[in-house]
Amino acid sequence: MTAAHELAERGFSVTLYERRALGGKSRSVPVPGTGRGGRRDLPGEHGFRIFFGFYQDLPDTLRRIPFPGNRNGVHDNLVPGTELLTSLSGGREDLRIPLTLPDGLLAQLTPADLLRQVRALVETAFRLPPHEAAVFAQRMLVYLTSCEERRLGQWEHTTWPDFLQAQGKSEDYRRILVHGLTRVLSSTKTDTASAHTAGLVAERVLFNLLGRGAEGPLDRVLNLPTNEAWIDPWERHLRDLGVEFRLGWEVRDLVVDRGRISAVRTRDPQGREAAVSADFYVCALPVDHARHVWNADLLAADPRLREAATLDTEWMTGLMLYFDRPTPLVHGHAYYVHAPWALTSISQAAFWPGRDFRDDYGDGTVADCVSVIISDWDEPGVLFGRPAKELTGEQVVQEVLAQLKQHLDDSGRTVLDESSLVTWFLDPGVSGIGGPNPVNADELVVHPVGSWHRRPTARTAVPNLFLAGDYVQAPINGASMEAANSAARTAVNALLDEAGSSAPRAVVHKLYRAPEFELIKTEDSLQYRLGLPNAFDLVPLPVR
Repeated sequence: MTAAHELAERGFSVTLYERRALGGKSRSVPVPGTGRGGRRDLPGEHGFRIFFGFYQDLPDTLRRIPFPGNRNGVHDNLVPGTELLTSLSGGREDLRIPLTLPDGLLAQLTPADLLRQVRALVETAFRLPPHEAAVFAQRMLVYLTSCEERRLGQWEHTTWPDFLQAQGKSEDYRRILVHGLTRVLSSTKTDTASAHTAGLVAERVLFNLLGRGAEGPLDRVLNLPTNEAWIDPWERHLRDLGVEFRLGWEVRDLVVDRGRISAVRTRDPQGREAAVSADFYVCALPVDHARHVWNADLLAADPRLREAATLDTEWMTGLMLYFDRPTPLVHGHAYYVHAPWALTSISQAAFWPGRDFRDDYGDGTVADCVSVIISDWDEPGVLFGRPAKELTGEQVVQEVLAQLKQHLDDSGRTVLDESSLVTWFLDPGVSGIGGPNPVNADELVVHPVGSWHRRPTARTAVPNLFLAGDYVQAPINGASMEAANSAARTAVNALLDEAGSSAPRAVVHKLYRAPEFELIKTEDSLQYRLGLPNAFDLVPLPVR
């Protein structure tokens, strides 16, 4: 949809083919048949989504989608989450961490000041032992002062646990700082997660908290279900721009002729197959689906796609829990530190002031939805002792409730009242769980060490084929809405170049760079080329 938007604004005739529903992993998924008495169906989704304040390209798109009553279009539907709940099990009090820092906390980012402030932030927020907070602060300083060559040449091939020197550290250090950024934010298996990707996300979060390079508050969500707040208005706007939609159409194959795409083989909703021809093609399928249409002819025309086809994907999927009373666990997201399934959640009603669950959704009995993300489907749970993939849907719900209650209700009071649960809804992309062949139609690309070099660019070796998706190389090296948006803009610019168009290019925002560190990064570039460690790397890891 981003590519269609950018191209339509530049006068191109665009037809968009979509097999299931618009919006991909970002869409809402109404729970079929749950609406009564003129109410809408209960709002479900693939999983809650965060519009991080360090995003730049996606917010620009949101501003350009009209929304009634909003001066800045859909962008005005973003509202901040003000807290992060770090929930611990075992009778320990949970930590509510404010997501804003005092103004002027760091006017200058000198290495010494940054080291002190990051150490203080981590030590205070997560109650880590002082020496471990110091290690984390020192490792972040190493990453922040590393040149791009070192990030791609050394840290891309170093695991996040090794980079953070996790061996021998406390369980809280490993679960909060090591596992949190990998399992929760990107569903990447921590043991193999690239320090380049995890470090980049940590760097962006830190700069965002410090008010550097931020488009808005760190944690933002929509003030309505995603389709109402964003996807439906976007579809209407694209139709107004002349975009044609072929919903329910499946792309089956790409036809390569003399080094170019000559047609796309499609199947319509009635099962009829047809070849569709165009001047240019943007493949915006997720990589787990795109690799099925990258046939032998295409791989011969662009051998780089062979490596892209091997990119790793994992399950990261949403479970909606609907309660008959408001369930405001925290005004923001919650991370359940000791949950074996790497759970996170958000209570949605507090962020939807324009909607009342009882009046607007379902049968009038639901007052809130706790949207839970299951980021690890392969780890045994606490109730049945088996991974989520091996359980039925009902068992998954029971297991998730058990893990949530181990965290929320372990300090002598009931926070999550299981008796108020009305119903639940699991992402419909998941099927066959509890059986021999579980399937997830919406897997998430992940980032083990070395994977950056397997990720393709938006421009392929086939002159009229371009790639868009969160697996394509983009400024944010992580599976996210921002990465997908940036990749689509890059694909459009490559298409404009190929077409010889004089239209203005889509803006692809560069990541913020702290000017105070530029000289240090220049020196680090020389150090790296000489095979020497970063100047702040007190216990250096091998340089590759």
